[in-house]
Amino acid sequence: MTVALIIAVDGPAASGKGTVAARLAALYGLPHLDTGLLYRAVGVGVLDAGGSLDDEAAAVAVARALKAENLHDADRLTSGEAGEAASRVAGYPGVRAALLEFQRAFAAQRGGAVLDGRDIGTVIAPDAPAKLFITATPEVRALRRWKQLTGRGDAIAYEDMLADIMRRDERDAGRGAAPMVQAQDAVLLDTTDMDIETAFDAARRIVEAARVRHGLQGP
Repeated sequence: MTVALIIAVDGPAASGKGTVAARLAALYGLPHLDTGLLYRAVGVGVLDAGGSLDDEAAAVAVARALKAENLHDADRLTSGEAGEAASRVAGYPGVRAALLEFQRAFAAQRGGAVLDGRDIGTVIAPDAPAKLFITATPEVRALRRWKQLTGRGDAIAYEDMLADIMRRDERDAGRGAAPMVQAQDAVLLDTTDMDIETAFDAARRIVEAARVRHGLQGP
């Protein structure tokens, strides 16, 4: 049985995992799913419907009705508001169950796929041949996200962004349903002192080593 090239990229917010995952997908000609957008879309959907992020039933209803087209508004879904909403609803078991099948089906596509998130290597695709856990210090991640948001006109202080990053890290790592942890067989990639080109090259070499180890064809 041929093993598909599934690349699982996990890590905290603003670690660079999304950019690296997208570039790996382009390199290997694979479909890419930013799974964090699913939770952001659920959170935004709850807010747009006038609901409360503390209402699990409302969040589950939005998750079950989610469609691929709900993921297209990148500016809205990458806003600070959407990120906070995503971290709030991602802890609900019902939301995770509603999105689990979608993500696993995406990962199971013939030929493989690239998925990035917080529990890809541990829950969504535990048998993925290539797993990375990408991280950086909270201060560096907060600075990256602050530059991204202020660069497009959002008004937020760096100190508030750092506090938000640390709060989300604590919530994501401590939640009862699929907490953010590094898979035992994932390779740790710390991008604190890396630019995106250096980080991507390091990630590519990690995937290449996994590809050779599993006898998979390259791009």
